[in-house]
Amino acid sequence: MTSAAAPVPCTNGTAVLTPGDPLYTFKCSGLDLYDFKSHADLGSNGGEGAGSWGWTSPEGREFVAIAQSDGTAFAEVSAEGKLIYVGRLPQYTGAETSLWREIKGYKSYIVIGSEAVGHGIQVFDMAKLVDLDPASPKTFNNEGDISHFADLPTGRSHTVNTNEEAGYAVAAGSAPRDSACASGLIFIDLSDLSNLTSPGCAAADGYVHDAQCLIYRGPDEKWVGEDICYGYNEDTLTIYNVTDKAAATIISRTSYEGASYTHQGWVLDEQWQQFLVLDDEYDEYDGVGLGADGFPITYIWDISSLEAPKQTGHFKAARKGVDHNQFVKGDLLYQSNYGGGLHVLDISSIPSDPTGKGVKEIAYFDIYPEDDDFEGGGQIEFQGTWSHYPYFKSGYVLINTIERGAYIVKASP
Repeated sequence: MTSAAAPVPCTNGTAVLTPGDPLYTFKCSGLDLYDFKSHADLGSNGGEGAGSWGWTSPEGREFVAIAQSDGTAFAEVSAEGKLIYVGRLPQYTGAETSLWREIKGYKSYIVIGSEAVGHGIQVFDMAKLVDLDPASPKTFNNEGDISHFADLPTGRSHTVNTNEEAGYAVAAGSAPRDSACASGLIFIDLSDLSNLTSPGCAAADGYVHDAQCLIYRGPDEKWVGEDICYGYNEDTLTIYNVTDKAAATIISRTSYEGASYTHQGWVLDEQWQQFLVLDDEYDEYDGVGLGADGFPITYIWDISSLEAPKQTGHFKAARKGVDHNQFVKGDLLYQSNYGGGLHVLDISSIPSDPTGKGVKEIAYFDIYPEDDDFEGGGQIEFQGTWSHYPYFKSGYVLINTIERGAYIVKASP
């Protein structure tokens, strides 16, 4: 597959990149394709894709970090929506390749974790990309070009997150589970990038798959101003008070019908934390609860009381598959649903109707045509898009996929 010479519009439900080729004919609605680069185009030696993030320079230039099994690729998203490869950061020296590589942002930096033994946490300044020449992509090194945190039990983490306001990162799911931190939340102080240290961990609920950590602003007055982490902990939504990193406590631990593998979620409004959405990666796969019929479920929660959060409703996708990572931007929820591709939901109705009945899908782009002809419109398999980044002012959205590479899409005019 080659880059599109011009934007490929979504017309009559499809975006046709290569006429006559079903593998390059993408089902869609409301999103146009602007570019694609394979993982090989992005400097990877046979790698597969995983997490992703983005950064906007002070001058307004937009850059992306694209996780691959053998490192992280860097590209600029041009004003025309083209991915311009500028360089890469290999996996940490001595670590094996690993599909599981996650990225989050902190100021101009990105924080990178991997499931590879001995990898640790890489912290890289995206500002280094501004002056690079795309004609000579640069391979950065793990000695002088990054900060590194090596004090994970075996160097592994499953996910990473950051609290930019409070100045720290979080490594979650750091094996083994019988370590002192029990694969919970391991905090990393980012205030001195020349000396990364951990002020503590939250081990009380064991393994944490993913989390979002924020200074609390919301209706539960007891917790206003506290440092709160919303943990997605395999079978529960677990809410922590982590203000004291050396003595983090659990505020609540709540499960729900059909809990099979509580995976990831996001609050609707970071400035007023009253609702959140979460996904369960295995409810469709295991055929349980609301996901028993194989259509991805977005679970809606009222967190007005951090001590007694309530699952109030849900949204069921229109095509079979598995949900993975999701992020909120204003009134829109962007979801990477593996083979189902990128889905965009209008969630503006949730505060007035938390049952989810008013939630509507307003756009999607299916990046995995291979499963389109299956019953229900997709397969319940772990293939396709792992992640995306929807926060650019330009409206361009990066989609990172496991098998193929990275796509740039944008809402149709």
